[in-house]
Amino acid sequence: MQSHVDVLIVGGGPAGSSLALALQGDGLDVVVLESKPDVGDIEDPRALALSYGTRLILQQLDTWRRLRAATPIETVHVSQRGGFGRTLLTAAESGLPALGYVVDYPDLAAALYAKVVESKLAYLSGATVTALRTGADSAEAEFDFEGQSHQVRARLLVLADGGRCLDLLPEMRQSVKDYHQCAVLARVKSEQPNRHIAYERFTPWGPIALLPSGDGWAVVWTASTEEAGELMALDDEEFLARLHHRFGDRVGRFTAAGRRASWPLYLKQTRPVTQPHLAVIGNAAQILHPFAGQGFNLAVRDSWELADEILKTPVEDIGTEPMLKAYRQRRSWDTGGGIAFTDSVLKLFTNDSAPMQLGRGLGLTLLDALPGAKPLVLNRLIYGARS
Repeated sequence: MQSHVDVLIVGGGPAGSSLALALQGDGLDVVVLESKPDVGDIEDPRALALSYGTRLILQQLDTWRRLRAATPIETVHVSQRGGFGRTLLTAAESGLPALGYVVDYPDLAAALYAKVVESKLAYLSGATVTALRTGADSAEAEFDFEGQSHQVRARLLVLADGGRCLDLLPEMRQSVKDYHQCAVLARVKSEQPNRHIAYERFTPWGPIALLPSGDGWAVVWTASTEEAGELMALDDEEFLARLHHRFGDRVGRFTAAGRRASWPLYLKQTRPVTQPHLAVIGNAAQILHPFAGQGFNLAVRDSWELADEILKTPVEDIGTEPMLKAYRQRRSWDTGGGIAFTDSVLKLFTNDSAPMQLGRGLGLTLLDALPGAKPLVLNRLIYGARS
């Protein structure tokens, strides 16, 4: 193990792997430290809604073709329970084959890992980071790997581990907004086929998303902490009946349910996202409410734009403040806009007063009717704020 590298990435999940793959072939010394012993074989119930823009990045990384299955989203249907108004966003309006794709998290992680292995990147699985330090000239990490302790210095240290190592850098601060809600995830089937439509249904208790997945649906059901516990305890028949009552009859009766999972929902932001010779990306930098599917797409764009900034910087200047300032400026509008959009829409659609319900209905109707409004929304969702 070399004692000095150009870029040291802590976290070998999708964000860290994407960054490493984007940097390959340019002569840089890049090392990835991943705490899990086998990233290519993980259990995770999440279905990810990848934007078409994210697909383009994954194609550039030679990863997209390795995915075992990706269900296209050709239409997004947005509505509110108990109120009028709805909006349809379609791929045909955007001139694209799909607005996005639904993939299983383990499939995406495995596809990225397979490319990492093929590329012979320095990827250390089962490496446990024990200390992190930043200085004026470089950053330093200590970690345990295969029974031995190691120390390595880097021009740039990148945290892409979901925030697990932030405690090792006390100068980094995380703000946390507790939504006092949980996401309940399930795979279900219905009487009607999904026809590649993604539904976003806002209710007074929180949004419910039905994402087309294979021949069924991936459900992301936002519920209070108390109700989430109840949903997890229901048998399949009761769960499907409550889902139908809450969602409505747009896809007919729900006929089958798979294994469920649940976890609490927060808005987390790390500030600052850079220090001298340190950058924080992906879920280590921000965790959003999942209703609009923005979180993972933001993480991929973090990786892609940081890689671009690194590659156009002279090696001796990697990790310096001018380079990191340029990266912050590139990402601030996209990240800040994604966070503000997600949080403000949640507030807007969970206020069930009559004036707010009327205003939401008018807004959905106008978005569906006004020329020029949809392309702005579609462009933002597909490509991000820097589209």
